[in-house]
Amino acid sequence: MTPPPTEPLTALLEHARADRVFSGAAWSAGTADGPVRRGHLGTLAWDGDPVAEDTGWDLASLTKPVAGLVVMALVERGLLALTDTVAMHLPDYAGTDKADLTVWHLLTHTSGIPGGQRLYRDHPDRDGLLAAVRDLPLRGGPGTRVEYSSQGFIVLGLVAEAAAGRPLDTLVREYVAEPLGAADLTYNPPRERWRRTAATEECAWRGRLIQGTVHDENAEVLGGVSAHAGLFATLADVERLGLALVRGGRGEYGRLLAPRTLAVMTRPATDHLNLRRSLAWQGNDLLSTLPGDLMSRSAYGHAGFTGTSLWVDPELGLYVALLTNRVHPERDASTMPRLRPRFHNLAVTAVLDELGA
Repeated sequence: MTPPPTEPLTALLEHARADRVFSGAAWSAGTADGPVRRGHLGTLAWDGDPVAEDTGWDLASLTKPVAGLVVMALVERGLLALTDTVAMHLPDYAGTDKADLTVWHLLTHTSGIPGGQRLYRDHPDRDGLLAAVRDLPLRGGPGTRVEYSSQGFIVLGLVAEAAAGRPLDTLVREYVAEPLGAADLTYNPPRERWRRTAATEECAWRGRLIQGTVHDENAEVLGGVSAHAGLFATLADVERLGLALVRGGRGEYGRLLAPRTLAVMTRPATDHLNLRRSLAWQGNDLLSTLPGDLMSRSAYGHAGFTGTSLWVDPELGLYVALLTNRVHPERDASTMPRLRPRFHNLAVTAVLDELGA
């Protein structure tokens, strides 16, 4: 008997693993009613244990929109405003070129704080690295250009902590993980979970394989907790986030954001500039290959350097999550840009076919 054909999403990811794009993957695509396609394959590391339902994944920059949800929750509670300046909350920024940057500038990557700074090389402790971020000269005038900046999100996390009077990991747990029921959405997973986490890079700087601790070097120096990177999650956790966003901000155990707040957060904010950004999310613009070819212009999402992503399309009423460890064993970035749009095209097609749309 001829075996049934492999489902297209699975076949695509199996082929990518055979090409050593990653050792493992997990995925989910669905609507407000729940997942339509989901699964996992591969191993936690090459020749390691198999990926399982409870595998943890280093979200990398997918941390940024989660931190953005925290910021918007603080806005709802009157603890922050998008027009607040950095110096209002961080007195040591007064008198610097960042004093008058606003929360809006930081959320939209229009602050002018340069991105891609490997500060960990010269600043191996938290205080030194934060001082280096504060002292980075702005690359351009605030609000004049979108430049993706993890360093800007480091500052944003400090602003959120100062406004709330609580550490960022506590805020993520209270405002995001608990309403979602996402028990494993956390910074610094406990040591007993490390062996169930997908490996990332064989890191020369740290002299070891990274598994269960944060891949991002700047985040490691910051103690694993930052608004730019550091969160870990299982597929079910990211799936719950996607479902909540499609449902207008309603998590399984409480509200993430009011519908109006979520609408403000996810509407395009920088269409007058070079790239489409909303507040902490990337928009679907003509220059983006990430979401593929079939999502609507209202789609928004984010990717992580380790090979993770979440995209939501409110017009089509769907979400698509992909979790991989594409930096294992090395951080070659040449293959994911080809894989991601194909994955999203197949996922959107599968969901819409299921709906008969």
